[in-house]
Amino acid sequence: MKKERILDYPFTIRHLSDEDGGGYLIEFPDLLGCMSDGETIEEAIENGRDAIVCWMKAAKEAGRAIPKPGELEKQSGKWVQRVPKSIHLRLVEKAEQEGVSLNTLVITIIAEALGRNNTSSSHEKVRRKKA
Repeated sequence: MKKERILDYPFTIRHLSDEDGGGYLIEFPDLLGCMSDGETIEEAIENGRDAIVCWMKAAKEAGRAIPKPGELEKQSGKWVQRVPKSIHLRLVEKAEQEGVSLNTLVITIIAEALGRNNTSSSHEKVRRKKA
């Protein structure tokens, strides 16, 4: 990817406390887990370019999609889902058992399932490459 296109991805920079090593942290919200740091803001940005290149290489090797710059910002984070009454009741009961809201329970279930799916997909691709 061309150098100028890499920083088309939105990023945040924040100062790190002395406890966290000082300097600055750069994060790219569109690229989950993609971050770097530097002693100065300029160094953090330069190191961030390298982090994006490495993140994209790893994503390609794992067969994961690479989001376009700004794609995350376009998502509202909201969707309405109709479910059968029996499933709704089971979810409500489970949320009450766990002492959380229905939304929190459903988000947790989805996140756990996506995590398992990504992990098993990555392991399967590694197995296929070794074979």
